[in-house]
Amino acid sequence: MMQPNKTAASRSFKEQLRLDEWRERARKLWTELRPGGEGNPPRERSSSSFWVMVQKEIGDHLSSWRFGILMGIIVLACIGSIYSAVSAIRSGGSSASGGAGDTFLFLKMYTLTSSALAVPSFSTFLSWLGPLIGITLGFDAVNSERNKGTLGRLLSQPIYRDDFIKAKFVSALVIIAVVVFSLGLLVMGLGLFTIGYPPTPEEFARILIFLLIAVVYIGFWLCLSILFSIRFRQAATSALSSIAIWLFFTIFYGMIINMIDSATAVSQMAAPDAQLRQMNLVLTLNRLSPTELFSETISTMLSPGVRALGPLTMDQLVGAIASPLSLGQSLLLVWPQLTGLLAATMICFGLSYVLFMRQEVRSRA
Repeated sequence: MMQPNKTAASRSFKEQLRLDEWRERARKLWTELRPGGEGNPPRERSSSSFWVMVQKEIGDHLSSWRFGILMGIIVLACIGSIYSAVSAIRSGGSSASGGAGDTFLFLKMYTLTSSALAVPSFSTFLSWLGPLIGITLGFDAVNSERNKGTLGRLLSQPIYRDDFIKAKFVSALVIIAVVVFSLGLLVMGLGLFTIGYPPTPEEFARILIFLLIAVVYIGFWLCLSILFSIRFRQAATSALSSIAIWLFFTIFYGMIINMIDSATAVSQMAAPDAQLRQMNLVLTLNRLSPTELFSETISTMLSPGVRALGPLTMDQLVGAIASPLSLGQSLLLVWPQLTGLLAATMICFGLSYVLFMRQEVRSRA
């Protein structure tokens, strides 16, 4: 009668040993695969696949028709703005700017425009057409891969998923940096040929900082368009959403702020504190727009005579020396605006990263 009980106990004991053996194997396997496991150094992420994707995306951008057409339009606009600036300098328009006289004549190649020609300056063209470069490079970054069915195949390869979205952003940002610095240095070269003498070290540094700020500004619109490309499955929807926000901040936002200013305006006989609060309110609302932040930044960097970006009081004017600001003082003046542009760009990229990592990717047959 005791034989069945012994057989069952023996079988249970063998199953327990087998289970313990499988648990030990699983624990060892997890220890080997886990980064920074027991006795194992953290595994380094290979960057070869990431840079391969970056090079592939750069090649696709450079060989696309839409990028070539957009670059043709921007180059023509750049040449027109250079001709307008040269005409203004030759007609004596350089003496009518910013309080710096002819001290920073080379910077006026980027800000001056001829009154006889209805052509904006180079900085104005860059603030208008720059966002179009970012939107063009990012509005179909993800949804086109998804609609073609290549996203699932790509992510099924032994690569990290976040490398895909980072490669999209880095490749487009490299293209933007090359385009912006090429156009800026083209203006500098034509200005050198026209004016006849090279820029001073401070002028050269101001121009490079201006171009770097332009890359950050266009990078914000790139991140925004990539975010819409992840959120919407149709490329047309993401493109229209990005263009709508660009038009809103470029045209309609200023109109709305003017309406708010008119509705909340205080009387001219009001106390100075009330008038100052009203001006600060309107200025704060304007600075919620990335376009306004970029405009204030480039106006300060390219016009050293700009000494303040807000309302001036008599206390601030007492003892002030009528001279242009140094490069360090101009950077301190625009540091909040530059920080705001960087923060907006990082927020858009962070939202794009989180949204893409949480989305389900299915392969198409």
